[in-house]
Amino acid sequence: MLRRLAIRDVVLIDRLELEFHSRLSVLTGETGAGKSILLDALGLALGARADSALVRHGADQAVVVAEFEITDDHPARLIVAEQGLDGDEETLLLRRVLSADGRSRAYLNDQPVSVALQRQIGETLVGVHGQFENQRLLEPAVHRDLLDAHGSLAGLLARTRETFANWRRAMAASAEAEAALAAARRDEAFLRHAVDEIGALDPRPGEEAELAEKRTVMMHGEKLLEAMNEAAADLDEGQGAETMIRTAQRHLERVAPLAEGRLDDAIAALDRAAVEAGEGVQLLAKASAEVDLDPRHLEQVEEHLFALRALARKHDVATDGLADLGARLASRLASIEDGGADVERLQGVAAAARTAFVEAASALSEARRGAAARLDAQVAGELKPLRLGAAVFTTRVEPLAEDEWGEAGSDRVAFRVSTNPGAPEGPLARISSGGEVARFMLALKVVLARADPVPTIVFDEVDHGVGGAVAAAIGLRLARLAEDFQVLVVTHSPQVAARGTHHWQVSKATAKAGALTSVDALSEAARREEIARMLSGARITDEARSAADRLLQGQGT
Repeated sequence: MLRRLAIRDVVLIDRLELEFHSRLSVLTGETGAGKSILLDALGLALGARADSALVRHGADQAVVVAEFEITDDHPARLIVAEQGLDGDEETLLLRRVLSADGRSRAYLNDQPVSVALQRQIGETLVGVHGQFENQRLLEPAVHRDLLDAHGSLAGLLARTRETFANWRRAMAASAEAEAALAAARRDEAFLRHAVDEIGALDPRPGEEAELAEKRTVMMHGEKLLEAMNEAAADLDEGQGAETMIRTAQRHLERVAPLAEGRLDDAIAALDRAAVEAGEGVQLLAKASAEVDLDPRHLEQVEEHLFALRALARKHDVATDGLADLGARLASRLASIEDGGADVERLQGVAAAARTAFVEAASALSEARRGAAARLDAQVAGELKPLRLGAAVFTTRVEPLAEDEWGEAGSDRVAFRVSTNPGAPEGPLARISSGGEVARFMLALKVVLARADPVPTIVFDEVDHGVGGAVAAAIGLRLARLAEDFQVLVVTHSPQVAARGTHHWQVSKATAKAGALTSVDALSEAARREEIARMLSGARITDEARSAADRLLQGQGT
């Protein structure tokens, strides 16, 4: 809810700070006192279009700050989180600065933001209903959501969204398979050649490294064999390395008992050396035997290695990826050869998913038509006391073309109205006069309050052009609405003003700097005088005061 509104240098307002409360707050004052300026200032903070004419004459800039207290689950918190903005645990601070040259800057909790983002957040915080405002309830784009919320259709809507998402996924999979099959058929000759070519080479992961290593050894085979032969000759010179080590070991073993253990480590080391020397000779002989000096074998290795690399370059893959590529190409070829069975299967899945969506959307449509009838009846019950009894409000639920179906189903929903008997129905905003629009908005808001739960609602002269019983009916509905929401109303009607929980008087006075607007919270006595003034005009009579008392006590009309 709106907690505080601070205004500086806006038209006739020098500096003003208002603390707001829950329930119904009314603002009254004579025509021209500046009541509309307060709404213009609030609109700036909510992201409305800026006009340099709002900057007070002689000032460099106008500044408006609106502070809101919001719950943890309020939609504004999600927007703030998505934008990565820091936010207070309990409040949001919206600030707008408008320069005299028409430039404006927007801030959220003192962080610069775009005016569009400020407006998006503002729409979740305050709903403004005036005579000529482009109001949210008049926008056909939101009518379907409002009807669904009013009719408690969340379960059917969730099922429709789920089946639509499943249908879209199935259609995408089917289309992808069809495109793949078509591409495979176009490329069939290439696929067959590529699969045969890769199959003939029979590549396997790691083969390139093995062949490259083998090629290196074979290229240097003579040099390696020469070195190994020389090493073998050195190890076999005389009695041989192993024999000499064993001889030395036996000499030490004969005198070891006399050395008191001092020769044990040397004897053990010589034993290990003899074993290693013998094993080394055997391994050297094995390695020598494995050296391949046949030039034909080297040619075969090089030919296979170079073929692997050339094929990898041709298909723009790593050599280790050739086997996987061959498998994928073979799979595409198989999809042609099996006659597109997978495509047919996926088409069947998509058809079944469409059927499921149509069933869910049809159930939702039927529920919407029932909810529309109930909504129409409830709105009709609100219109007669508001002197709109001749008007007929209708909620149209009409089918969409299939290419317009979506996650919200297969319907379009529009609020329509005929204001006079026999007159054709049409959009509310286009047919109704300004005063009728305001009263229609009140009737709709009373009925749709739970479906469109903006926490703060502002009505600007919703009582324009009416009085007596109609004004009393308006006041009663505003008070009823204020039981669940914070409601602010600018009014000229004493019947409406008397319903307020809090009352401000807007007045204009002349000072050295020119005319200035002020706003004063009224005590009970001052409130009685203001309502009496609204009843009688400039001269307040005792009869007007008595009538004001009756209104305040809920006895008057």
